[in-house]
Amino acid sequence: MNAPFKTPETEAPLWDLSDLYGSRDDARLAADMTQARALVDDLNGLKGRLAAQRADPSALGATLDRAITLYEQASDRLGALGAYAFLAASTARDDAGAQGFEADVREKITAIATPTVWLTLEINQIDDAELDAALAAHPAAARWRPWLRRVRAMKPHELSAQLETFIAERGPITAQWPRLFDEQMAALRAHTGRGVAGGETLTLAEALNRLSDAKPARRKAAAEGLSEALAARAPTIALVLNTVAADKAMEDRWRGFKRPADSRHLANEVDGEAVDAMAQAVADAYPRLSHRYYALKARAMGKTRLDHWDRNAPIETAAPRAFTWTQGREIVLDSFSDLGGDFAQRAGRFFDQPWIDGRARPGKQSGAYAHPVTADRHPYVFLNWMGERRDVLTLAHELGHGVHQTLAAEQGTLLADTPLTLAETASIFAEGLTFDRLLATAPKAEQRGLLAGRIEDGLNTVVRQIAFHRFETRFHDERQKGEVPQQRINELWLEEMGASLGPAVTLNPGYEHWWSYVSHFVHSPFYVYAYAFGDLLVAALMEARRADPAGFTPLYRDLLAGGGTRTYVEALKPFDLNPRDPAFWSVGCQRLERLVDQFEALG
Repeated sequence: MNAPFKTPETEAPLWDLSDLYGSRDDARLAADMTQARALVDDLNGLKGRLAAQRADPSALGATLDRAITLYEQASDRLGALGAYAFLAASTARDDAGAQGFEADVREKITAIATPTVWLTLEINQIDDAELDAALAAHPAAARWRPWLRRVRAMKPHELSAQLETFIAERGPITAQWPRLFDEQMAALRAHTGRGVAGGETLTLAEALNRLSDAKPARRKAAAEGLSEALAARAPTIALVLNTVAADKAMEDRWRGFKRPADSRHLANEVDGEAVDAMAQAVADAYPRLSHRYYALKARAMGKTRLDHWDRNAPIETAAPRAFTWTQGREIVLDSFSDLGGDFAQRAGRFFDQPWIDGRARPGKQSGAYAHPVTADRHPYVFLNWMGERRDVLTLAHELGHGVHQTLAAEQGTLLADTPLTLAETASIFAEGLTFDRLLATAPKAEQRGLLAGRIEDGLNTVVRQIAFHRFETRFHDERQKGEVPQQRINELWLEEMGASLGPAVTLNPGYEHWWSYVSHFVHSPFYVYAYAFGDLLVAALMEARRADPAGFTPLYRDLLAGGGTRTYVEALKPFDLNPRDPAFWSVGCQRLERLVDQFEALG
C-alpha cells in the first residue's frame, strides 16, 4: 500500500494508479493477462460437465461452485486490466496513445473472456428443481444463489452459443462509438465573446461550471459558446446516437425484448411498469415542482422569465462561497461522521491514499464517477473540482459510491455488483447529509441561496433525469422505424425539456443541441432513470433515519454491504418500506415540494 498522499490545501489531487499498474509498459499487465487465460482454460475444462451431472445433485453442486469461483477469479484479473486502461484514458482523452491502449486492452479482454459464454448457457439448461437440489447438496455453492438469480433472469432472452459468442466478440468494435463520443467531448472548446477582447476558451467541464457563475454576462457567454461548439459536433453525435440505438435494437430483437428499455429493467431487477409509474408520477408533479420553483426563482432574480443559462445560477448577486479542497474534504468527512459507524473512516481512506483524481485539466473528460475496479482492489474516485458548492456535493456523491463499493467488496466481485436501483442509494444519501451540514453551518444571509441550490440539485436529479428518460424513450421508439434526423432529435429534446422546465424558462436558440453532451445516452442507454429512482428511494430512507437515527445506521450499513445479493424490494424490507406501493414514490416528490414551500416562505 502506498504511503499517505499529500496535496496542497487549495489544489485538488491527482490519483496514482500504481496500485493497479505502474504504466502501460508494466510487466504485471502481461502477467495478469496470462493468469486470466490460465483461469479461463481451467474453467473451460469443466465445459459440458454441468449438463452431464444434472442427475447427481452433490456432483453438480461441487462443479457449480468450482466453475463460478474460477469465473470470478478470471473476472478479477480482467476487471483490473480493464479498469486501469479506462481510468488512465479518462484523464487523457486527447492522448491517442492512451485511447489506443484502452481499445487494445478491451479487445484482449474480450478475446480471453468470450470462450466462457458457455457457463451461463449451461446453468440455464438446468431445471429449477435440479439447481435447488444441487445447492442444498453442496452448501458451499449456495453462496452463489444471488448471482444465479440474475443469470436465471436472462434465460428467456439467451441465444445460441454461437450468437452469444458473436455478440461478445463484437463488443470492442461497438465500443468505438462511445470512444468517438468521448474524444469529441474532450476536444470541445467553447469560445466566449468570440472576437472580443477578454474572450476565453473553455473545456466542456469549464463551460458547464460557468453556468453557475454569479455574473449573468459570463453565464450567457459560456452558454452561447457551448451552444456553438455543440452545434458543430451535433451531426457526428447524432450519427453516434443513431448507430448505438440501432445496434441495441438489433440485439434486443434477437433476444426478444419488446421495448428498448426492457434489457436495462431486467439488469436492474425492476419491473418496467414500476419505472413507467415512477416517470409518470414525476411528470405529473412538474407543475408543483420545477414549473413553480423556476417561476419563484425568476421573481427572486427580478426577471419575468429565466434564460436557460440562469437555471442553476446563484440567487444572490454576490459571488457564492468558494471552497478549498481541504474545506471540501472536511465538510464531507464531517457529514459521513454524522451517520455514525465506520462511514467516515472508510471515506477518509480515499483522501489519505491517492485514490481521487479531482483536478480539472485539458484532456480530462467531464463529469464524475466512482470506479469499483474489482472486489480484491480498492475503488477510485474521479471528478472535476472547481471549488464550488456543487463540487462539494459531487465529492460527497462519489465518495458515497466509494464507501458503498468498499462495503460490498466483502461479497466478492460477482455478488458485490449492485443493480442501478440500489447503486445510487449511498451516493445520493451522502449528498443529502452533506447539504444538511452546509445549510446548518451557513450564515443566515447564505441560507436562501443554499436552499435554492438544494432544490435545483433535487430538480436536476429527479425532474431533469426523468425528462432525459422520456426523451431517450421517444428517440429509441422512433429509431426503430429508421434513422432519426438530427433536426428531429433537436425537436424531441426541446419538447421534453420544455415540458419539464415549464413556462418560466426560455430555451434560447442553440439549446436544441444540448442533448449531444449527455454521455449516458451513448455509454449506458436507459441508465438515467436510476438517478430519479435513487433520489426518491433515498428520500424514503431519510424519513426512516429521522424517525430512528440510532436504529437506522446498522440497517443502512447492512443494506450497502449486501451489494447485489438482494433485490431492492428485499433490501428495503428491514426499513418497512415497500417500493411497489405507489405512495412510496410520492414521499420524495412531497419532500422536494416542501423545500419549494420553504423557499417561497423566505421571500
